[in-house]
Amino acid sequence: MQQLIPPFDWHRIFVQPWTTDFSITIWVVLMGFFVTAACGLVGNYLLLRRMALIGDAISHSILPGLVLAFMIFKHNSTWVMFLGAFSAGLLTVAIIEFIHRQSRIKPDAAICIAFTVLFALGVALMSSLESQGTIHIDAECVLYGEIAFIPLEPPTVWNGMEIGPPSAVRMGIVLVVVALAIAVFYKELLVTAFDGGLAKSLGMRTSVWHYALMGALAIVVVSAFEAVGAILAVAMLIVPPMFAAQLSSILPVRLGLTVLHAGLSAVLGLHLSVWLNCSGAGAMVVAAAFLFVLAWLGTMAGSIRNRSLAVDRCSRDENLPQVRSL
Repeated sequence: MQQLIPPFDWHRIFVQPWTTDFSITIWVVLMGFFVTAACGLVGNYLLLRRMALIGDAISHSILPGLVLAFMIFKHNSTWVMFLGAFSAGLLTVAIIEFIHRQSRIKPDAAICIAFTVLFALGVALMSSLESQGTIHIDAECVLYGEIAFIPLEPPTVWNGMEIGPPSAVRMGIVLVVVALAIAVFYKELLVTAFDGGLAKSLGMRTSVWHYALMGALAIVVVSAFEAVGAILAVAMLIVPPMFAAQLSSILPVRLGLTVLHAGLSAVLGLHLSVWLNCSGAGAMVVAAAFLFVLAWLGTMAGSIRNRSLAVDRCSRDENLPQVRSL
């Protein structure tokens, strides 16, 4: 246990990251916030549509897209890898929809078929090309990511001014675009998520909005996996919306709580990773899950209290006639 849980040093865990290591800490926290907020905002609509597993499918299916993009373009620049992963994400959505609509297979089974087959195809292609010595893709980096490497990237320069690491800049732009899209198309996304029949009666093309949401999901997951990995991005899609759903049933409030949860998860996860000397992305997911558990326990305690108050009120009401008769 002593090796698993290091000694707690307040200065090293909470002070040093924001003083001595500030230039590294700030970009790790910002990247964690950008990823968690972007994934969480999109994840709210997935939760409403009962499509939580679709994020898992896309996160696993990007591997063959990465390998095929390298095979076609013969280099592994960021935009080539992004194009391959994004195309694989959209292909996954199309395959899932095709299997579901053209057969009797349920959506959850169609998701499992699509992402397991595509992920296995990616592993087979990668291992085959690695054996030939023509490609090397770090599978652990794709699956788990390494957010601590973000501050080490050569900074993006714009008009002679250093903005920040390219991954963080790209993820920040994705977050801004997602937030603006939700603000502009709030009504359409809300109606199509809650009631497809009502959306059709209002003249909305539900299939267009469905694929638009899936496209946004693919962009968010592909942009996030470089920092937190494909698997951990799935947690970011689901845990923040679940946290918000425990505290409110109003969608705008849920979106705001999701952003608040993203900031708290990034900061708490950073300090947890410093304490345990573990993966920063993994620690942020653990912190996000801890906040969800706190919200769940709080709402459960509140419901128990309200139930007990209701029982006491009913008991008093039943005793009123007896008191009056006396």
